[in-house]
Amino acid sequence: MVVSREEVREIIGRGNAIVIYEDHLLNLNGWLERHPGGEKAIHHMIGRDASDEMNAYHDPETVKTFKRWSIGRVKLPWDNLVPPIQGGNYAFDKVDEGVIYKKLGIFPGVKIEPKVQENIVLTESSASKLLPVGGVRNPKTIIDDFDNKLVYEDIKQIPSLDHHTQRNLSIQYNELHQTIINRGYYQCDYWQYFKEFCRIGSLFLLFVLFLRSEWYTLSAISIGLMWQQLVFIAHDAGHISITHNYQIDNIIGIIIANFIGGLSLGWWKRNHNVHHLVTNDPVHDPDIQHLPFFAVSSRLLGNVFSTYYEKYLWFDKVAQKMLQVQHKLYYPILSFGRFNLYRLSWSHLIMGLGPRKGKAAWFRYLELVGLCFFSYWFFYKTMSYIPTKTLRFWFLLISHWTTMIVHVQIVLSHFAMSTSDLGSTESFVSRQLRTTMDVDCPEWFDFFHGGLQFQAIHHLFPRLPRHNFRKVQPLVIQFCKDTGLHYSIYGFVDGNGKVVNKMADVASQVVILNDCLHSIHLENTTGKNLYEAKVESVSIKG
Repeated sequence: MVVSREEVREIIGRGNAIVIYEDHLLNLNGWLERHPGGEKAIHHMIGRDASDEMNAYHDPETVKTFKRWSIGRVKLPWDNLVPPIQGGNYAFDKVDEGVIYKKLGIFPGVKIEPKVQENIVLTESSASKLLPVGGVRNPKTIIDDFDNKLVYEDIKQIPSLDHHTQRNLSIQYNELHQTIINRGYYQCDYWQYFKEFCRIGSLFLLFVLFLRSEWYTLSAISIGLMWQQLVFIAHDAGHISITHNYQIDNIIGIIIANFIGGLSLGWWKRNHNVHHLVTNDPVHDPDIQHLPFFAVSSRLLGNVFSTYYEKYLWFDKVAQKMLQVQHKLYYPILSFGRFNLYRLSWSHLIMGLGPRKGKAAWFRYLELVGLCFFSYWFFYKTMSYIPTKTLRFWFLLISHWTTMIVHVQIVLSHFAMSTSDLGSTESFVSRQLRTTMDVDCPEWFDFFHGGLQFQAIHHLFPRLPRHNFRKVQPLVIQFCKDTGLHYSIYGFVDGNGKVVNKMADVASQVVILNDCLHSIHLENTTGKNLYEAKVESVSIKG
């Protein structure tokens, strides 16, 4: 049974989570609460052909289960709709509701409220046009003008966004993916994890040795470096790329992240899965939503509603001050990043934001035990071993400052890259390469970056074991040459320079925006004073 595009719009408009997989129409209402990757990952795929994303993020056994949710077929190629969570609007009066539901045998689900998102204007005249407000530039126009110019630059650097071109990119991407599978690159090299274990185990022994020897600074640095290295294995486990077994990899990840590191793997997965699907979108990607401290896009300067956090990210007075110097405070603020992760981890588990049903539901309780255990062994036992409050304070700061390295490594791959929303026609492969960069380093130094130096490759193939990224890199480079897509790679120093320069560019826009807001305030105040003076003058004459 083939379902028309208008019928699909009607079904979605009635609150159903409809996703296109190959030529199948999947109704995922019953899967939202059980989805191990979180319900928001599904929301961002509603109305879209999510075949590339679903095949990339799921193992072959899970892929075999997709079509059990099928309620009909659609004609390919599919013209993507805008998901409700991204502001898609759906009319209810074009198709008879009863006929559709009788035809498909489904019933309206819970209403998915669309979030308001302003459309990007893609005409060159509107990108350069500045509208006066009483002789003062409109702050909103300043934001739009700066952002639209970046959009045009992005469009120039990628293949055409028409359906035919993007469809061909998708086909070629799937051919590349099949080549990687055929060459056995999804097989994990466990010898590499043995070397990881020896390296991390050595750091743990140094932490204990220095602690007992009362060399507290060296002990703090050692445990900080251990946490930095453990993050990479937790990342692998969260993507099910170690054993490729969902339960086993998650247990490995929880032991490392929660019990040893004090961070919630479940929080990270819910956050990270959305990040992978809507990479670098200021409205939807939580990984670049850091107001009032950072903004890597001018779109964040207009009180944006975050569809992930379900609240407004206010461009308030604190943000207006902080963002003007964000490029100067970038590294100092990142040095305190781990404390924020503790907060996010606890709030995620206490509020029960992870799956409440299905095979992932029980992880919440294991994670809570893990965080309690971490609090006991680190904040109580380790700290109590240190004799004075002053030494404890500095031990805590130095150990957490050391983990700043991994925060720099994480944001390096995205902060300097495109934050444009180029519309629903852009393919998965185009978006990932446009918004992600790799970091060039010698092979012997791969352990230090833990796979984060190959984030573009990781974003294309999230389940690929990281120790095989370097083997896949030549294939991706050749793929980009063949398709006209751009593969971005910079040295660690140069990449950091691009990030700081990008933040400085946005900071300069904040300065201009604040000047405009100040001028508008002065105009309003002056106008009000003149009016009051005139009224007072009339009263006196009277």
